[in-house]
Amino acid sequence: MSMNLEISPESRFLRVNAMGTFSLAEAKKTFLEMLEAVARHKADKVLFDGRSLAGNPLDMERFWYGKFAAETLKSFAGRGVSPDTLFAYVLTEPVLDPRRFGETVATNRGMNVKAFDNPEDALGWLGIGSTNKTEAGGSHPTHR
Repeated sequence: MSMNLEISPESRFLRVNAMGTFSLAEAKKTFLEMLEAVARHKADKVLFDGRSLAGNPLDMERFWYGKFAAETLKSFAGRGVSPDTLFAYVLTEPVLDPRRFGETVATNRGMNVKAFDNPEDALGWLGIGSTNKTEAGGSHPTHR
């Protein structure tokens, strides 16, 4: 049970594709990997595509991940990572929580993060619009 990331810098954002099975320990490890890439590529926008992730995180795991992500992001400020970096997570249920609990936990701690069920809405929120590598998927747009 592990999570793997494919990280590729695009012209206006960092694309992160995640595969495997969700576990809190693996999610924390891969978030650190993602922040290392954000620092290396000086990205201020991240599209995290976790539609290939399996698992059904518990509410407490969602809480701890959201708290960890927000606190860890702040700790990377000295490495040139802006606390205003935008993170758009594209997930499917049950990894995606319809109530967005983890998102709320992270946002309440100052992180600019939003979860989506399709890449188009995520790219729109990031202010990027569609790219050729994006797959189609429909939903209602949500904006912050």
